[in-house]
Amino acid sequence: MAGLLAAEPPGLAGAVARAVERSAPGGGTSWYGGDHADFRGGVFLREVIGVQVVVQGGVPEASAGLPPRPGGFTGRERETGELLRALDPAGAPSTESAAPLVAAVSGLGGIGKTALAVETAYRARERGWFPGGVLFLDLHGYDPEPVTADRGLRALLHALGTPPEHLPTTTDERAALYRSTLAARAREHGAVLVLADNASSPDQVRPLLPGGSRHRVLVTSRDRLPQLGARLVPLDQLGVREAYELLDRALRIADPEDSRVADDPGTAERLAGLCGHLPLALQIAAALLGEDPGRPVAELVAELAEARDRLDHLDDGERSVRAAFELSYRRLPSEQARLLRLLALAPGPEVSDEVGAALVGDDRPPGRARNALVRAHLVERGHARGWWRLHDLVRVFGAGEVTREEGDAARSRVLRHYLERALAADAHLKPRSGEAPRETGAFRGREEALAWFDAERAGLVAAARWAADPHRALAADAVRLAGALGEYLDWRRCFDDAVTVCGAACAAARRAGDEAVEAAAWNRMGTALRGNRRLREAYDAHRRARDLYRALGHDSGRAMAESNLGAILGDVGQIDEAVDAFQLALGLFRGTGDRHSEAGVWNNLALILRKSGRVDEALDALRAALDLYRETGDRPREGRAWHNYGVALNARGRTAEAVSACLDSLDICEEFEDWHGAARTLYALGLVHETAGDAERARARMTQAADAYERAGSPREAEQARRAARITGPAPTGTPTPAAPPARTAGSAPRAPRPPGAPGNAGP
Repeated sequence: MAGLLAAEPPGLAGAVARAVERSAPGGGTSWYGGDHADFRGGVFLREVIGVQVVVQGGVPEASAGLPPRPGGFTGRERETGELLRALDPAGAPSTESAAPLVAAVSGLGGIGKTALAVETAYRARERGWFPGGVLFLDLHGYDPEPVTADRGLRALLHALGTPPEHLPTTTDERAALYRSTLAARAREHGAVLVLADNASSPDQVRPLLPGGSRHRVLVTSRDRLPQLGARLVPLDQLGVREAYELLDRALRIADPEDSRVADDPGTAERLAGLCGHLPLALQIAAALLGEDPGRPVAELVAELAEARDRLDHLDDGERSVRAAFELSYRRLPSEQARLLRLLALAPGPEVSDEVGAALVGDDRPPGRARNALVRAHLVERGHARGWWRLHDLVRVFGAGEVTREEGDAARSRVLRHYLERALAADAHLKPRSGEAPRETGAFRGREEALAWFDAERAGLVAAARWAADPHRALAADAVRLAGALGEYLDWRRCFDDAVTVCGAACAAARRAGDEAVEAAAWNRMGTALRGNRRLREAYDAHRRARDLYRALGHDSGRAMAESNLGAILGDVGQIDEAVDAFQLALGLFRGTGDRHSEAGVWNNLALILRKSGRVDEALDALRAALDLYRETGDRPREGRAWHNYGVALNARGRTAEAVSACLDSLDICEEFEDWHGAARTLYALGLVHETAGDAERARARMTQAADAYERAGSPREAEQARRAARITGPAPTGTPTPAAPPARTAGSAPRAPRPPGAPGNAGP
């Protein structure tokens, strides 16, 4: 992958330029609310919160590309100095193989860890320590759905310019690509600082550690993380004077003429004390004052003093923040208060406008109430326009105010909304001959359906997991949602999410005693596990599905499970057993009349037959699959069958026909943006040309395959294709060279006759 990574990551300069443009002087000023920054002036990439990259050298100075410098930052000189000593490149180990240095800031929620970390990052950059850039990532460690290491890697790779379609499918592959990208960046530009904010466990952080010793990692967490081998910097509450200065500065940022704190310093100090000298509580108190410029500080102090269980809350680290939230909440009009409660129930880490509307039970997003909550710093803007998020503690507070009845009703509305939209989108992913997608008006085509799935994926997966909660009356819809996600998750190769979703569906179905639903969930689970190469677990899942279907007398389901078992047996080299399983599945599907599923069995059987040297039988099976896929209108899978047909023709020495079949496959893959399938077919074309003795064409196709694998997010396969291209050469001297296959002309796609073993003929 060195050739790929040696160049500037695509899109990075544009991301920086947008950061500079959006953060230019004259834009709105933001300031910190304890653990988290107001990122409204930053650049956000896709689904991840607060990911930004700053690059020095070759672009204008882009200091505002970090989260805005904390305008209300005060004190913390000792801690800042300790962090700077940890980040100083002069303290780096002497060997390049040494691990990157890590510093971890820990403390109570709302204590100001993010503000300290970002301020330190600015000071380090001003000293020229990180010419390679600064990456910032909020890990949401204390949300109900923390950012996993896999999602964190995806976010950082996006920030470094890797397009979504180029991302690898597994966490290990993404980690390898991330380290390689940072290594290339270090060679070209210099050291990088990674700021991983709001981590809750070492497991979230370890995969984000760069390779080598030039880079630095700065972590914030409410927990001490000694397992990281980090320089630990615990953070305590602000001093009396520092808290007073924070209040005054926060008000004057909003209005330079606001002197209420300076006019009554004694009362302001009381306010700081009632907030526990916690920056988050102080910032919220300042926001309450800023909302009403005529409100005296004493009035706010009186209300805080009268708050229910105030002292107990202030004695408890997180509950001290709750006191400020509760006061803010009690002042909200009923519409805003209800919205805050319901947004706290959203399944994903961010809430789209459409999900917000579903939560409140309206056709339109609750714009006015939401904007009021944004002004009060109770809701924050998300990664893109129309997306919103709650700070983790606000989410906890809001959810705690929801009654069971209100919460179940809101979750049920979200599930119904997700289920209706997911079913409509799913219909566009698997059209059938003579059967148009559902006329819901939700999506205009396959591309729009996929885009919706991509945007809402985190929320959809989290909502489907509600199926596993035995205390909710939502399991049935959640299980149906899990089923509606199956095709999409398989198409995008999101196998980890598929395993999660199917596991929840299995548990819910078993709890409800619904064996048919449980069997279907086990079958989907096995497919996802096989995609992750967890073959033993996949085999067990399909076997459980088969046994359940057999007990139910459900022949179509049993046939699908038998076919899946055959595929796994073929993977591990048990050819005879695999063929037996496929033959059994074919008989069952013929009995049920499921011709589309029968096509899949023929296709899978052909793979096993070809690998075992029974090429003519494999070609017969593939002609049957192609006929059935055309009959049932499944173009994407027809494309995959053309690929397999081309490979089998090449094995038979029929190179000209093999080229034509592969080009048919390539046309369909490109039509449906199946980049992984296109990559496989391009590689197969390379092998066909190599067989024909045309080394130049073979190398060209394998190089194209490598690029397509990158686009599909499979760097390991891309490197294998590049390696194959490098070693591909002309036939040895004296070896007869077969005639090169002709280029296919338009309209010359092969159309095979019905083979023996196709419907209406004897079996293979």
